[in-house]
Amino acid sequence: MLSGHGLTFVVRQVFVLIVLLTPLAMPALGQSSSSDQDDPRYTYQEIHDPNGIGKFYMGREIARVMGHQGIAWLERPQREREEGLSLLVEALRLEPGMVVADIGAGSGVISTLMAEQVGPTGIVLAVDIQQEMLDALAAKCKQLNIDNILPVLGSTRSPALKPGVVDLVVMVDVYHEFDFPYEMLHEIAASLKPGGRVAFVEYRKEDPTVPIKEVHKMSEAQVKREASLPEFGLRWKETFGKLPRQHVVLFEKLPLAD
Repeated sequence: MLSGHGLTFVVRQVFVLIVLLTPLAMPALGQSSSSDQDDPRYTYQEIHDPNGIGKFYMGREIARVMGHQGIAWLERPQREREEGLSLLVEALRLEPGMVVADIGAGSGVISTLMAEQVGPTGIVLAVDIQQEMLDALAAKCKQLNIDNILPVLGSTRSPALKPGVVDLVVMVDVYHEFDFPYEMLHEIAASLKPGGRVAFVEYRKEDPTVPIKEVHKMSEAQVKREASLPEFGLRWKETFGKLPRQHVVLFEKLPLAD
C-alpha cells in the first residue's frame, strides 16, 4: 500500500500528464529533417565559431548544447557566488501554488530552488531534451524528498507543455542553445496563461569581462528582438540586471483579445 507521500506523488503525476503536458513523439537529440535547411528563418555558414553549430537566427549563431557530461559544472559549489542563484530566484517573484516550467533544467539546480518557493501546492515542470539529465534530476529529487518537481522530456522543437497552463517559464543559460529558437519560443509562449511570464536568463554579451565564450552570451537587445515577434504575443516587462554575470529579461503574455 502506498504511504501518504507516495500517493500524493502518484496523484500529482497523473494530474500533470492529463492537464499540463502534451504527449509527443520525441525525436532523437540533434535529429533534423532534410527540410530544415530550407526554412528561411535560419541561415548556415561553413566557417563559424567553433563553439557554435554554424546555424544562424536573427543575426546570431546558435551555440552548441552542453551535454549531460557537464553536470559537474552545473553543480559546482562556486555557482552561487558566480551567478547569484538565490538572488535570481528572488527576482523571479515566485508564489505558492504557481506552475513553473524550467526549460533546459539539466540536473535540476534551479528547479529545486524554485520548488521550495512554489511549495506543496505548486509544481515545477523540469524540461530537458536529454534523458540523462532528467535521470540525474529524478535521483536528486528522491534524495532530497522533493515531490513537486516533474521531469519532462521535451524535443528540440517543443517543450511538450499544453497551451495556457504555465504561470512562469524560466530559461537559465539555455535559450541561446536552442536548435529551433523560433519554434521553441512559439510553443513556450503558447504554454503561458494570460499574464504569465517568461524569463530569459543569459550571460551579458554587453559585458566583455563576463568569462563566458561569446557564442554563449546574449545581449538584452537581441533577446528583445527575438521575443517581440508579434505572433508570440509577448511584451517586454522588465530587465533585472543585478546578477553578477547575467541579466534576466522578463516578458509577459498579453491578454487574449476579446
